[in-house]
Amino acid sequence: MEALLSKLTSSRLSAVLLGLAVTAVIQSSSATTVMVVGFVNSGIMKLTQAAGVIMGANIGTTVTAWLVSLAGIEGDTLFLKLLKPSSFSPVLAALGMIFILFSKEKKKKDIGTILVGFAILMYGMETMSGAVEPLSDDPNFTGLMTAFTNPVLG
Repeated sequence: MEALLSKLTSSRLSAVLLGLAVTAVIQSSSATTVMVVGFVNSGIMKLTQAAGVIMGANIGTTVTAWLVSLAGIEGDTLFLKLLKPSSFSPVLAALGMIFILFSKEKKKKDIGTILVGFAILMYGMETMSGAVEPLSDDPNFTGLMTAFTNPVLG
C-alpha cells in the first residue's frame, strides 16, 4: 500500500487529483482527510504527500457544492438548462445502469456504480432544496434564523 500511495502521489498534481478522485467517489472530504491523516500517522505517507491529497479533497468538495448550486441557475437557453443537475442526473443514472447491467468487467461495473451514486446524490440534494424552499418565504423561520446576534449561538 505504501508503494501504491507513493506512486499515486509522486507529484503535487497527482496527489491533488488523487484527493479529488477519492472525495468524488466517497463523497466526503472529511473521510478522505481522516484516512490520509491515519496514513501519515502510521508512516505509510509523508506529510508532503498528504498535503496534496487533502487539498484535492477540498477541491472535490467544492466541485460537488458547485454542481449542486447549478440547480439555482435561471435562464431559458438550452445550455443553461443542460447545466442543471435535474437535466444531466438522469443521463448519468441511465449510463451507470447500462454499465452495471451489461458490462462484464469489474472496472466498468464500478464506474457504473459511481455514476448511479452520483446521480442519486444530485437527486437527493435537489429534493431537499425543493423541500425547504418554502421556508425562505416564512417570516417565522427567517426571523428565527436571523435572531441570533451572537455568532456562537447562531
